[in-house]
Amino acid sequence: MASRNLPSTAAMQCFEAAARHMSFTRAADELNLTQSAVSKQVAHLETTLQHKLFRRVRRSLLLTPEGAIFLSDVRKVLTQIEMSTQAIMTYSGNSEVLKIATLPSFGSRWLANKLPTFLAANPGISLEFHDRVKDFDLEQQDIDIALFYGHGSWPSLACHKLIDEDMVAVASPELLAQYPIHSVDDLTQLPLLHLSTRPDAWHHWFANQEIITDRSYHGTRFETFPMLVRTAMAGGGVALVPHFTVDEELEGGRLAVAWPYRLLSESAYYLVYPEHLGELAKVRRFVEHITQFSD
Repeated sequence: MASRNLPSTAAMQCFEAAARHMSFTRAADELNLTQSAVSKQVAHLETTLQHKLFRRVRRSLLLTPEGAIFLSDVRKVLTQIEMSTQAIMTYSGNSEVLKIATLPSFGSRWLANKLPTFLAANPGISLEFHDRVKDFDLEQQDIDIALFYGHGSWPSLACHKLIDEDMVAVASPELLAQYPIHSVDDLTQLPLLHLSTRPDAWHHWFANQEIITDRSYHGTRFETFPMLVRTAMAGGGVALVPHFTVDEELEGGRLAVAWPYRLLSESAYYLVYPEHLGELAKVRRFVEHITQFSD
């Protein structure tokens, strides 16, 4: 097997610590090494790379351009090694790992409370969750199962519909007390909060009530529902959100329905996985457990 030109982990740790502190002495203190040991590790790394990583200017330590480029990659490598190490430490020898990607709001608001019974019934399966805002290639990112929002048709993926989505306009009780809503037209005079991935949501909500307004596309945009909801709770405007994402806030009085109309979305939430993984026991068990809660 051909030799690989790889620096040691110890050398990368010494380099990263020295770059972070801009001091070999403080890096040595952090790593419980001598200054000489840190200096030798960095020198060995420079020999391997055939580039200087640091230069001294008036007794100060500075990164060279090559050092700055290498530092970014070294930090990624060390972070990945640390994550992988911790992941292996948390898994028992007889555990299977099921990697699941979910939309953040759907995961925290709908999926999370359905997991304890699955985990209790399947002690040999460890779940590893990843947040994803948009659709992606599961196999390319080494994901077994994903929760997607869409029309239910993705190439090479088995799809199971979980729930429909109805959109509701909500705001803080204080905002609605200050600006009472007597008709749906009144909402057009308030700040509208948007999800950036659904720029026409307000337009459809108004249009389905036969209201045409040029303000349906105006307002602050957010990438995810949690920040949008928090801003609405703080009185920043009216948010148009899936009802399941604000059940707790409505029940607790932290939000109120601004107008009773609900718009049923054309899309829904689906559990998906590569078709060829369907026979794996860990995938099959999770699918059977979660789909029992589908509409």
